[in-house]
Amino acid sequence: MPPASWGHTVREFLATAPTLDQLETPILTVDRAAVSANVAVMADWVSAAGVRLAPHGKTTMAPQLWAEQLAAGSWGITLATIWQTQVARSFGVARVLLANALVDPVGLHWVAAESANDPSFEFVCWADSVETVALMQEHLNTAPGAERVRVLVELGGPHGRTGARTVDQALAVAEAIGAASRLSLAGVGGYEGALAHDRTPNGIHAVRDYLDELARLHREIDAAGLYHGPAIVTAGGSAYPDLVVERLALLADEQAAQGVSTTVVLRSGAYLIHDDGFYEGISPLAAPRSEKPLRSAMHGWARTLSRPEPGLALLDAGKRDLPFDEGLPVPQRIAGPEGTPLNPGATVSALNDQHTFLRLPGGDATELPIGTVVRLGLSHPCTAFDKWRLIPVIDDADAPTPRVVDLLHTFF
Repeated sequence: MPPASWGHTVREFLATAPTLDQLETPILTVDRAAVSANVAVMADWVSAAGVRLAPHGKTTMAPQLWAEQLAAGSWGITLATIWQTQVARSFGVARVLLANALVDPVGLHWVAAESANDPSFEFVCWADSVETVALMQEHLNTAPGAERVRVLVELGGPHGRTGARTVDQALAVAEAIGAASRLSLAGVGGYEGALAHDRTPNGIHAVRDYLDELARLHREIDAAGLYHGPAIVTAGGSAYPDLVVERLALLADEQAAQGVSTTVVLRSGAYLIHDDGFYEGISPLAAPRSEKPLRSAMHGWARTLSRPEPGLALLDAGKRDLPFDEGLPVPQRIAGPEGTPLNPGATVSALNDQHTFLRLPGGDATELPIGTVVRLGLSHPCTAFDKWRLIPVIDDADAPTPRVVDLLHTFF
């Protein structure tokens, strides 16, 4: 933040009507108009699909944005660790889906105590083995009270991430949960994004096969009479939510064998911010695959520090500032009232800790003189937000002089 803001509250700073050009580089920004549009696009999409949304909060770890997602109708917030869950509770989130196993004894004791102190708090986590269930039960045996922790059976896939590898193994986990005095079986869950990374026929086939197995697991658990209340079926990152709806949405409408009602929950998180890289290339809600497409709501802004040789510009942003695990930044345009687009052949070839190597075709030094600020499109919001504790929100990244309209606090 600029020195003129030091010592001021966020409200005091925003009251000065700051603009982006008053901030120091490098910086990450969030586009207010794009976020609002993305919230509406996803809310309408899941409503039409007949499923619920528990967006993955780890994408942003920004409670301000979680509140916006919940206000738009989200069923709950998904998180990945117990401390992320504790952050969510600190900000009043009432329903958390922990998309992971919980075997941390301190965390399990906290969940038991939190549930006892606030019966309205709804918490669900995963288990993928009988050993996991036994360890959870062991830790909860020493926790006060008698509250049960709700658990989903996690089904994985070959060469995937966590999750029981077969339906039979998963059924054994369900039976173990049902036999545990401090646990209750809440449904089934998994993550199809670990099984593919593109929309090739092989990738789509792998995802569909996996989702069909997840549906089969749910039906077999139901047929075995292991459910004793409403069930959750959850899957879906931001790459294949359409396939999750295609394969699982009807479970919410089926007449369960034991009269169990089923809620199908998507956990997409990256949709809120979207990007100009990986998700732009794979999401079914990106242009031109959708009539109402998601928009990239994050950009990097970096200043030209050096032109040491023809065709090369060094910018003041690097790995400490911008995501790079799912693709390097994409140079888009020069910042400022002119907003001159960069040559389409301009590319980022590498990032160091604090430098971006921007390659310019033709070697024209006048195209990007020292001191020029460049807007960069980014890939993968999950590894962009974790680099910033305070993120300026601008009204419109395409405006000649974007205004700073808010500041997002992150909690990583």
